[in-house]
Amino acid sequence: MAATTAGGIEAKEQPLLNVKWLSFAFVLYLVFYMWVRWYEGKFGWSAGLDSFAPEFETYWMNFLYIEIVMEVVVASILWGYLWKTRDRNMAALTPREELRRNMTHLIWLFAYAWAIYWGASFFTEQDGTWHQTIVRDTDFTPSHIIEFYLSYPIYIITGGGAFLYAHTRLPYFQTTTKGLSLAYLILWTGPFMILPNVGLNEWGHTFWFMEELFVAPLHYGFVIFGWLALAIMGVLLQVFASVSNLIGKDLCPDVQPLER
Repeated sequence: MAATTAGGIEAKEQPLLNVKWLSFAFVLYLVFYMWVRWYEGKFGWSAGLDSFAPEFETYWMNFLYIEIVMEVVVASILWGYLWKTRDRNMAALTPREELRRNMTHLIWLFAYAWAIYWGASFFTEQDGTWHQTIVRDTDFTPSHIIEFYLSYPIYIITGGGAFLYAHTRLPYFQTTTKGLSLAYLILWTGPFMILPNVGLNEWGHTFWFMEELFVAPLHYGFVIFGWLALAIMGVLLQVFASVSNLIGKDLCPDVQPLER
């Protein structure tokens, strides 16, 4: 679709939904986590059963150190960039640009949901299977190094990016005039709290042997904080309301816009 500039030159407009970015988000996590799963399968049994063995330090503790540094660097760059490049004049947004940003925001939410699947479902279930098979001699097992210290921070970083994008680029979520979205706050901080809950979990396992009892009260925190991801329903309602505002103003003047 093309628009005409003041000089009479046709300028190509950006598509409302950038399918390339959507595909990139899907493939990025898929390929990365397939590599992680390969690494885990190759070195989990050969170097991950004895934490006192030199191979464990080589293949797993070094993996842990590298991933923590990389997560801090990526979070700092990504969140810093989103904040630094925030829109300081959202009142000047055209309806089409605002609609395009809503579509980009949905891509962020898709990436967040996809990352949560890998962290809170795939690798968490895998960790349960690992503990029902192997008696661990340290808190830093191969499955924990992947699950707790890799996949959880990745979805937290992704969710923080989605949160910042919405609140710095969409008028409906504009912090200075609307405040913080409670649904969005729950959607991000709920799953985020699973990571601090890991500390409680590891402390409890120091005193109680319950590797096979995943229904034990010690694990309730994981379930409760995981359920808070259902706040996505509230966030999607707010996204739909944001789009409804645009439709009401531009395409269907008789439609009453929804306010948060």
